[in-house]
Amino acid sequence: MKPKALIFGYGFIGDAFARSARHAGYAISATARTAEKREDLAALGVIPVDPADAEHLQRAFAGADAVLITPAPGDDGCPAFAALKPSAGQPKWIGYLSTTGVYGDRGGGWVFEDSALTPTSAEGRRRGLAESQWLNVGAQVFRLPGLYGPGRNVIERLMDGTARRIHKPDHVFSRLHHDDCASALLASLARPRAGGVYNLCDDEPAPADTVLAWAAELCGLPLPPEITFDDPGLSPNMKRFYQDNKRVSNARAKAELGWQLRYPTYREGLADIYRSLQRDTTL
Repeated sequence: MKPKALIFGYGFIGDAFARSARHAGYAISATARTAEKREDLAALGVIPVDPADAEHLQRAFAGADAVLITPAPGDDGCPAFAALKPSAGQPKWIGYLSTTGVYGDRGGGWVFEDSALTPTSAEGRRRGLAESQWLNVGAQVFRLPGLYGPGRNVIERLMDGTARRIHKPDHVFSRLHHDDCASALLASLARPRAGGVYNLCDDEPAPADTVLAWAAELCGLPLPPEITFDDPGLSPNMKRFYQDNKRVSNARAKAELGWQLRYPTYREGLADIYRSLQRDTTL
């Protein structure tokens, strides 16, 4: 009988994880709030679960060998934690997707899994609370930076004219291709450690405008005009996005999980996306 994986919140990374887990032999189920989304999941070969149906949800949870938790938390913590009611010592792998935003601003310095959590945003503080909920029942926590991949990347934003070139001196981000995120989760499934915390990111933190310039050169597209960070036209959300400045270490995930990145920097990841887009346009 195939092992079973339940994805609570089937979005960008949930889809990447589902494809990787299915390839590894797992049968996949996932929650979806609307009938339309449940029909879409069924068409993909994913068993849909209505999270409002508490009995169905608990059966899916009890029968799963692996459970991936993706929703953003609220002021009371993770909504999946409240819905699933997990207990300590669950005989299964539970992975909670958090964010490197829990570290806050480090002035460009490095952060590691044992660095103090000093979030600067309400979202980061909520993530810290949700982490503690899941760690108390033996889940593994994965702290993610900005994710990119097909459908969510600077190349496609350059192509459709929505890219913005914002410059903030000495500011860097860590990032991760969604397929590398999925492969790290699969590596953890093979080497579970209850209460384990892992930073997942690529090997080269870099300024966002540097990445955009490299992508524009790769594609032969013009760069949008530079916008300075103190431009009054920048939205509060965008300013918050640039508030934290840090470099994130992935050394623990590599050492403990035997994780190997397919896209160690944004260059490999974006080049692969560009090749795929070129193939699509020639079909």
